[in-house]
Amino acid sequence: MAAMNSPANAAQVGLVLVSHSAALVNGLAELVGQVAGPAVSIQAVGGTVDGALGTDGERVLTALQAAAVPPGAVVLMDLGSSVLAVSAALEDLTDAQRACIVVADAPLVEGAVAAGVLASVGAELADVAQAAEEARNARKL
Repeated sequence: MAAMNSPANAAQVGLVLVSHSAALVNGLAELVGQVAGPAVSIQAVGGTVDGALGTDGERVLTALQAAAVPPGAVVLMDLGSSVLAVSAALEDLTDAQRACIVVADAPLVEGAVAAGVLASVGAELADVAQAAEEARNARKL
């Protein structure tokens, strides 16, 4: 798990990015960090403990626990076991922690960028999650 930005202002909604690939999610966190700036906490969780492709449920849980503080965090995942790992980790959070986490049904890259931009301007948790989810409709051409 890599924390790409340390929040300079704890009042910003954070992001937790989960992928099967550490290289993919760390690169994405770097990209989002460039557009969101240092005030948005971005946690990247990818790959297994031994560096292989996959998702480590314990690392996902640790990231969610760290992010589960006001004003909260939006979680974006790539596919398959990443989704399952996040779902399982949510079960291990307290009710208060779960209230600070919104899992976005969004494309990982476009959703993370959209969420990062909105978080950087101080948007509320629900609005940041909505921006991530609306990114699925963004046209590229």
